[in-house]
Amino acid sequence: MACAGLCLLVVCGLPRPVGAVSCPEVPSRAKRARAGRGTYVSHPISKSSPITITLHHVTSSHSNLSSLIGPHCYILIHHVSRTNMKFTLTILAAALTSTTAFTTTPGVSITRATSTTFLEASNARKKIASRDKWAESRGMTTSVAESPSAGLMTNEDGLEYIRLVNEAGDSSDVYLYGGVVTSYIKDGQEYVAVRPDAKMDGSKPISGGLSHCWPQFGPGEIQQHGFARNVNWSVKSMTDTSCELEMAPSDYTKEMWDKEFLCTFTVNLEDDKLSTKMLAENKGEESFDFQAALHSYFTVSAIENLSIAGSFAGKEFLNKMVGDGEMQTEDREEITISKEYDRVYKGVNDPVLKDSGTGKTLTVQNTAGWEDTVLWNPFGNEGMGYNNFVCVESVKFDPVTLASGESWTGDMALVPGEL
Repeated sequence: MACAGLCLLVVCGLPRPVGAVSCPEVPSRAKRARAGRGTYVSHPISKSSPITITLHHVTSSHSNLSSLIGPHCYILIHHVSRTNMKFTLTILAAALTSTTAFTTTPGVSITRATSTTFLEASNARKKIASRDKWAESRGMTTSVAESPSAGLMTNEDGLEYIRLVNEAGDSSDVYLYGGVVTSYIKDGQEYVAVRPDAKMDGSKPISGGLSHCWPQFGPGEIQQHGFARNVNWSVKSMTDTSCELEMAPSDYTKEMWDKEFLCTFTVNLEDDKLSTKMLAENKGEESFDFQAALHSYFTVSAIENLSIAGSFAGKEFLNKMVGDGEMQTEDREEITISKEYDRVYKGVNDPVLKDSGTGKTLTVQNTAGWEDTVLWNPFGNEGMGYNNFVCVESVKFDPVTLASGESWTGDMALVPGEL
């Protein structure tokens, strides 16, 4: 009947349910758990020999222990009485989307090591739900709290991104590489998709998110979709709920497009929506032309559950899947996808995604600059994950001419709703 009093089990690492735990058996079960994924460390704490914990590498904003623990880390606290061996379980899940490993020893400080891993939020929520189900099946009381932290972060491949978080716990991730929004979570629902084959190491443009096509959309005189999506944007300003990124000419951009420009991309996480603003300015003496688009990827529960409403009926569109491209006329009020799509709808900028699988809608509010919509889906391509995303792109298809000192603005907001 060893280990009366309190026993602390720290569970860190990648998501994996751990075996049933009772206080007398913690050491042996923790040892067996180490054969799986993650780091498992246990230490008994008695009233007579309390443990002293000092937190290293912690900023002033980290005021409690929960801020050190990512969604893949759990603290299991057991209280065991000598008479009835009853125990209660408290599971504390933190907010950082990172994996954190640390150990505890009496009188020794905790060392924190962080490696942020990019995972689709929907997968993370499924794994957390799996842990809850595991604990509840063993009669344990669970309490899970998710409250992401805002700030500048780095993923496991070294790419920096800004996490925006509002008071309601909604969040958005914006990568500096490409200036691309890769996540928008509202009330626990992820609306922005990143393809499973996306590279998150800067070796190629990120396949997903609200990806910039600038100063060219599609093929043309320079590389496909321009260069904005595969250069590093700089941070002009940021708060917990907003950020402003800039892209200016570099040796790389001047080699293919020698123009004096400045692009500013602003993202605001509001209570009811995610708003974006793309500002392109001519800083030179000569005029230049450009095209622009947000090559936006949105999540769907399944492509068969999706319909896209808007002012499509009666509009001509370019169907790029027919020959070298063929102009056709749309006769549907709502678009459904049952084959590969690549269509440019000029003059349509009011799409609303409806997902019968989630019961959610997503209105793409194009209030300035973005005049056209492109629908794209690689139907049947499992490697790209075709069944769980659709591209509904905000586009300025006809070239814009900016004289010296002039500017152009594209305003787009994502507004979630219910069916």
